[in-house]
Amino acid sequence: MVGTTSSGPAGSPDTRREHLGHVVFITAAAAIGGFLFGYDSAVINGAVTGIQRHFEVGPVVTGFVVAIALLGSAVGAWIAGGLADRWGRTRTMQVAAVLFAVSSVGQALPFGIWDLAFWRVLAGAGIGMASVLGPAYIAEVAPPAYRGRLGSFQQLAIVLGIAVSQLVNYAIAQTVGGDVNNELLGIQAWQWMLGACLVPALLYLLFASVIPESPRFLVAAGRSPQARQVLAEVEAEGTDLDARVAEIEQSLRLEHRPRLRDLRGSAFGLLPIVWIGITLSVFQQFVGINVIFYYSSALWQSVGINQSDSLLISFSTSIINIVGTFIAIALVDRIGRRPLLMIGSLGMAVALAAAAWAFSAGVPRGETVTLPELQGTVALAAAHVFVLFFALSWGVVVWVLLGEMFPNRIRAAALSVAAAAQWVANWLITVSFPSLAEWSLAGAYVGYAVFAALSLVFVLVKVRETKGRRLEEMG
Repeated sequence: MVGTTSSGPAGSPDTRREHLGHVVFITAAAAIGGFLFGYDSAVINGAVTGIQRHFEVGPVVTGFVVAIALLGSAVGAWIAGGLADRWGRTRTMQVAAVLFAVSSVGQALPFGIWDLAFWRVLAGAGIGMASVLGPAYIAEVAPPAYRGRLGSFQQLAIVLGIAVSQLVNYAIAQTVGGDVNNELLGIQAWQWMLGACLVPALLYLLFASVIPESPRFLVAAGRSPQARQVLAEVEAEGTDLDARVAEIEQSLRLEHRPRLRDLRGSAFGLLPIVWIGITLSVFQQFVGINVIFYYSSALWQSVGINQSDSLLISFSTSIINIVGTFIAIALVDRIGRRPLLMIGSLGMAVALAAAAWAFSAGVPRGETVTLPELQGTVALAAAHVFVLFFALSWGVVVWVLLGEMFPNRIRAAALSVAAAAQWVANWLITVSFPSLAEWSLAGAYVGYAVFAALSLVFVLVKVRETKGRRLEEMG
């Protein structure tokens, strides 16, 4: 049996375009979770100063409230794989969307600092779930020839969410006169920043309710006819759908629902491939990328740039992030995953070292630090170059690899563990940065540069190329 969804000749260009267009639509819809991930992660950048002033808290408490969402993300990522295997990918996406929506309202209307922390944990859980569900779903519906580019939609959505959050933050700040503690319709500007995520959360809920379920989940759940129907909509025209269903069944036949115990191996308690996924996730965060997206506004203010201009600089960094992501999408299926990772590691190491040199020249002036003109220019340029190399490599490729590198029998569970490790690493970097910056801003960036260099060595030694391989071939 060969499924068709077009009246045109099998395999004709028009039919192939129709199938690819449908796949692009459903992967883009699933990637709205990535948009929320990026928006909700980065929106705090513009609100940090407002929160600190409104609740009259110091850098330690501020860092805790900023970073605590990441612990919620680790929990969300940890449980997402099990929920996705039990309820299905799309139903679990709907749950994540509801968490996003409720937490957005809660963050906008907190009674106190600890109340705000609770809502950020809840938002983090939604972020963590989306970080697992998007790559897993996209990898399972995308044809192998396009999987790298379609898998990149997740990171593209993330960087778009980051950019939009920075633009919204800037627009809100400008509306109230440049001070995020000024009020707009009875509440302060930073509260509007945190509450604006409600709109994309509702869009995510809508799209998660209309896209088809993953064919691999449908086969695992004994719903092969529905799986065949979805495959007919996403596979190339002329594909033997019975053979594709049989291929998936063969990979799942002797398997049970993935559990954490399925990840056990002789390498320090886990399978080697799981450790590789965990290490990729940790390196992605230990280069310090989210310091840029969580603290850049406060960072630029600390070296003498006013609040409004610092938000504009943060937005420009987000635009660079988008440009780099498009470069990665264009290259990931052409030159492969490993070459992009190595290029990115090298570029990040150089940029971070330059930033460390620039910040080492800071001159204390009261409670702030001023950079000489040359070093200030180098710091701004290095930050943008760092973001560019991250975006065209580790930002995209790690999510693509995590969606495709694990064998079918452990994919959801292994992806959950790797994503949870990523969020824990993100939390460690985020919660430690305010104290590290107070001790030595240059020293913090030296550390990030070292991790960028180590990531290059790790890719050379441990990471295998997955370009063009079917998911059923991973093992």
